[in-house]
Parts: sequence; structure tokens; C-alpha cells
Amino acid sequence: MTPKKVISTLFLSSILLTPMAHADIKIGVVSSSTGPIALVGIPQKNTVPLLPTSVGGEKISYITLDDGSDPTATVKAFKKLIDEEKVDAIIGPSGSGNAMGVIQFVAESGTPMLAPVGTAAVVLPMTEQKKWVFKTTQNDDLIADALVDYMKATGVKSIGLIGTADPYGENWSKVMEDLTQDAGIEIVANEKFQRQDTSVTGQSLKVLLANPDAVLIAAPGSSSVMPQTTLKDQGYGGKIYQTHGAALDPFLRLGGKAVEGTILAASSMLVLDEVPSSDSKDIATKYITDYKALHGEIPATFGGNVLDAGLLLENAIPKALRSGKPGSAEFRSALRDALENTKEMPATQGVYNMTPEDHSGFDERGRVLITVKDGKWTLLK
Repeated sequence: MTPKKVISTLFLSSILLTPMAHADIKIGVVSSSTGPIALVGIPQKNTVPLLPTSVGGEKISYITLDDGSDPTATVKAFKKLIDEEKVDAIIGPSGSGNAMGVIQFVAESGTPMLAPVGTAAVVLPMTEQKKWVFKTTQNDDLIADALVDYMKATGVKSIGLIGTADPYGENWSKVMEDLTQDAGIEIVANEKFQRQDTSVTGQSLKVLLANPDAVLIAAPGSSSVMPQTTLKDQGYGGKIYQTHGAALDPFLRLGGKAVEGTILAASSMLVLDEVPSSDSKDIATKYITDYKALHGEIPATFGGNVLDAGLLLENAIPKALRSGKPGSAEFRSALRDALENTKEMPATQGVYNMTPEDHSGFDERGRVLITVKDGKWTLLK
């Protein structure tokens, strides 16, 4: 054999004997770490370094983009991740309206989307497009049901609503109309405002004139504060309720004395020291400890929604790898199917049980009633 043939033979043998390199599993993350939704988006972006980095022998890489809270930028970010980066799944975005605007793109490309947003409209009613979306927060009706039950038990007969004029506020309005009717509670005022508004004086005055026993504010992040401080400034003395969109410490700092006594339903992450031991409590405690070690502060529950997305993917990826390689349509489709079949998986927010009809998957283990007492979150007992 000539030297040239020997070299060729050795080269071919090395190719045949060398294991084929596996492509990384690529996950896109779109958050609003700047702009009006930043109080929600910052802890979500900061959670990315805590997400699983490998599973089933495969490395996971994350591509993180900031949409600046702008729905148009969200669309551009999703198109970049889908068309250029060829990601296997996307976690995000931070805003409900932003999420509604990209559902068609994940559906058309067959890319699973894990949305850490408030509104249930991203997964309900279920459609052919929405089957590609999974929601890592409690659905509005689960939270609202706890609030309405408490209202009824404490003698509330009438309420006023103030909500954002977007999918978050609109879905809460619909859910509350259905639940309060069954509970014998009358909605005597229903006002809307834009997240970027600098005043809600007109809306709050209309609510005050209706003289409700209680007021529910349906707004996410920092936008939940202004309606409550305005109502208090105008002399409203009734009970004020908030949704899980207000479940973050800046709500306490920004609202001050005006938010004292607020009642909301949210995950137990806000009051971990007061709830019984569970797998979810252990996971949430570790997350908070790791986040604080990395960033020097305690994360908002919105960050936990992103960690849960990572845990859901970690649970689903081994099953999906049986059907295709990362980067392929077969893998993405199998990943969607595996996510939809998640059963009894504990995470920071509760326990997930997904079904074809329910892509949020929470039950009562994903909520507790909480109040603000002496400027701190306290379990309502």
C-alpha cells in the first residue's frame, strides 16, 4: 500500500470511529428587561443562568434577547430565534399582549413556546395554534376563584373592577363576570386603563361613585400600584384585592401604606416560611437561595415562572430525544407532545399536570391567599 493510500485509509477510519457530534439543544429566551414591563422581565432574564445546562447527555444553550416591552420587537426577536437561530423552544415573552402577538409564528414553525405571562388567553380557548403554547403561570380562573370565594365568605356583595386595557385585564374582566354572577356578587363598575398611563383619576372616581364593597385591580407588574394609591388618595375605605400580577416586592415598596391590607392569591413563593413542607417549597427555596447568591436580592415570582419553564423542558427533553435530534422538526414536535403529557411535576409555582385542554396545568396547590401586613407579604389565615 502506498503512503498516500495509507493516509487516506487512516483518515477514513478516524471518521468512522469518531462519534458523531451532537447539536446542542437551543432554547431562546425573550424577556422585557427594559421598558414598562421591566419589573417582570428583569427577574426573568436574571433567572436564565440558573436554568438546566444539560439533560439526557445533551448540552442546552440559551439565546437571550430583550424586547424592551415592545410587541413589535417581540415579533422580531421570535422571528430571529426561529428563522436564524433555529431554536428548539422559546421561553417568553414577559408581557401578555406581546405573547398574543407571536403565537402564530411559533405555530407556523412548530416551535414550542413556554409563556411566563399572566393572561390565560394565550392557552384558552385551546386552538390549533395555541397547542404550541404552554403557560408557566396560574390561569386567571384558578386565582380568581380563590378571591371570589373569600369575597363571598366575608360578605362582599358588590365590587368595582379596574384593569389594564390589554389581554391581561380583559380576560380578568371576563373571568370575574362569570364567577361573581354565580357567587351573587354584583360588578357595579368596570374601568380600563393603559399600562403607560400616568393617571387613573377618572377611572377611580367612577369606581368611587359606584360605592362598591370591594375593588379588584387586574394589572400586572408596576401598573398594579397606581390604581390602588389613587383610590386611597381619594378616600376609598373598602377592601382592595389584586391579582397574581401584583405578586412582587416592588409592589410593596412603590405602594407603601396604600397597599397595606391588600388581598391577593398567588403562588406560595411569597410566603414560603409560612407554608407546609412540599417538593415545590424545596424547589422554590433552592431557587431563591441560588438567585440571591448570584444577584444579591430575592427574585420576584415572575422569575420563578422562567425557572419552571426550564424544569418543564428538562423533564420533557429526554422523551423528545427518542423521536428526533435537536434542531429537527421531529424533535420540536416530540418536545411539544412531551410537554403536553407532563404529570405531577413539582416546580417553584406548584405542581404541573398538563393535558391537551389545559396547557397551564395548575390546581389548588399552585395558589394561596396572601395579604399585606406591616409592609410584608403574609399568609392569610
